[in-house]
Amino acid sequence: MLCIIDFGMGNLRSINRKLRSVGISSEISSDTKVISSADMLILPGVGNFAKAMYNLNDLGLIELLNQKVIIERIPILGICLGMQLFTEYSEEGNCEGFGWVKGRTQKFSFESDNKNRVPHVGWNKVKTFDKSILMDGFDKDKRFYFTHSYHVVGDDPAAKFLKTDYGYEFDSVVEKDNLFAVQFHPEKSHFGGLKIISNFVNFHET
Repeated sequence: MLCIIDFGMGNLRSINRKLRSVGISSEISSDTKVISSADMLILPGVGNFAKAMYNLNDLGLIELLNQKVIIERIPILGICLGMQLFTEYSEEGNCEGFGWVKGRTQKFSFESDNKNRVPHVGWNKVKTFDKSILMDGFDKDKRFYFTHSYHVVGDDPAAKFLKTDYGYEFDSVVEKDNLFAVQFHPEKSHFGGLKIISNFVNFHET
């Protein structure tokens, strides 16, 4: 069973609809019993990092998610803020994250003459390379939909990071063992987003 974790900050129904459109059943839940029985997880998120961690703690989900992800090693896909929560720390609220991936989350920062605006909103490319599970089957010009002010700065030699350029390169995809995450929104990225989700689910069902 695939569970979309509901901690009050995400496009849950949009993700659920995308999953149904490719024949994947899922359940949206914050119930610890439902999450405990899941064999795949999606951690979405839109909004403030510190608020997200507060909500997860308030729902009693932090210890449970550590158990599922680190001990049981079930597959998890983080989306947008969900990807950032994988890191050790965020500038947004000066808050610790799960620490599943070594690195931090920081705000875009540009020189005064840089024309890039914050937040980064719109379609952008991910620089792909061989042996990426999520990006399998994509060409180098494929675009995905982003909307975010903060981004991941990975520092984990055990992880694979893919890059996107917005004024400078930032980490937009991460893969590490059973951990997968994207900074963009697959639920808003049309057919490309469907394939990302399918790649995640199908890889772990084989």
